[in-house]
Amino acid sequence: MNYSTIKKTAVAASLVAALGFAETAQAQTPTVFGGRSQYRTWSIGVQGGITTPNTILGGQNAFGQRVGYFQNKVGEYYGLTIRKQFSHLFGLELEGNRGRIKTYNHDLVTTPENNLGARSAETAVNWAASLNGVFQLGTIDFMRRENAVNFYAKVGLGVMAHNPVQFSGNDFTGTEVYNNEGKWGQEVFGDREATGDRDNRLTGYVPVGVGVKFKLSEVVALNLGYTMNFTDDNLLYGPARYDGKQKFSNVYGGLEFTLGSRDKESLTFTNPVATLYDELKDPSLRNEVEALKQRVSTLEGTVDQLSKDSDGDGVSDKFDKCPGTPAGTVVDGSGCPIKFPEPQQLTEGSSAYFAPIQFEFDSSVLKTESYSTLDKLAKELKDSNGSVSLDGYASAEGTEAYNMNLSKDRANAVKQYLVNAGVSASSINATGYGEANPVASNDTEEGRVQNRRVEIKK
Repeated sequence: MNYSTIKKTAVAASLVAALGFAETAQAQTPTVFGGRSQYRTWSIGVQGGITTPNTILGGQNAFGQRVGYFQNKVGEYYGLTIRKQFSHLFGLELEGNRGRIKTYNHDLVTTPENNLGARSAETAVNWAASLNGVFQLGTIDFMRRENAVNFYAKVGLGVMAHNPVQFSGNDFTGTEVYNNEGKWGQEVFGDREATGDRDNRLTGYVPVGVGVKFKLSEVVALNLGYTMNFTDDNLLYGPARYDGKQKFSNVYGGLEFTLGSRDKESLTFTNPVATLYDELKDPSLRNEVEALKQRVSTLEGTVDQLSKDSDGDGVSDKFDKCPGTPAGTVVDGSGCPIKFPEPQQLTEGSSAYFAPIQFEFDSSVLKTESYSTLDKLAKELKDSNGSVSLDGYASAEGTEAYNMNLSKDRANAVKQYLVNAGVSASSINATGYGEANPVASNDTEEGRVQNRRVEIKK
């Protein structure tokens, strides 16, 4: 086992330990990014306020006179909401309202339907229902996981049932000059004739609004808002001076109640970005982080201890059976020196050979310590114009076919070195013999090291 293996093993162990610790901490303390199931996402609300026959966008309705942004007549408006929050940014809301819209004109409004003329009109909204998308726009306190104040905008699509009544007086008194109750159902818009038996006229509308919510407790929030309602109706206030799609707005205040277990946070007031600051304000989380750091530090110390190699032979002290080997000594997996036959050169014509050229496991790359032997061989061959045989071998690891090719590569690597040194390629015979002719046992690492060789024969 070398240093690289030790390091990888220790790092893997530290990651497993860290992940296990993190999962334990997460199981104990829910995090913001754990999904909607850990939050309360349903809420109901009650609200009440006033209506005006125009909007802050300006303009005027077809009946009443425009005075600034608002007319000086207001009506009551109240209702209920049911909302499902899908994220900290978006929710869907079902809203239902009921109330009255009032408008008037200083001059008489005379039409074919109200020959006596009218000065004021009051529209009873018997019910109005819409489905709204609610978009939360921002927060006040960014340093808290749950915010105290949320701004929002909403837009939706709805239907209302209403009946307008026009009066001859400007204070919604006097003669009723127009009231179509009980006759709605078959309106003809060209001359506004109406025959039917419904008490209310059905009109589509688009609510567009903004608001702000103040968190009063874990369950209750104060809700304030303003909504502009754009209708698809030119009879919202009854017959008027000219045809045109009418509009009105409402200002409201109310209370919103979050449903579900109080052990869970309300998703409406949750700010996931603020969890980045938890370590600054949450002692328990900070203690968990410090404990994790300590465990990682301990693991790093263990890695350093396991990887310590005092004699620099590539085998850590823990596994080194021969400590203190001199620098540059070739060692086996236990850190003990490998003994090679001493280089020798016999007389010309002898069948003896130079010391074998050794190779690393599964490698045909020459070691630098082989260069001196090969340089002496190259000089001798050039001086004598002699020839040489290079017999390559491999240890018995892997398949025989693979080891045969490996032994040929080793013999050719030695041949190439000699050719580069100036020896004629024709005087060199390089042959691979695979696992044949072992000089030591392949059952031990020391024996396999000796079998990874190229023999030099003259």
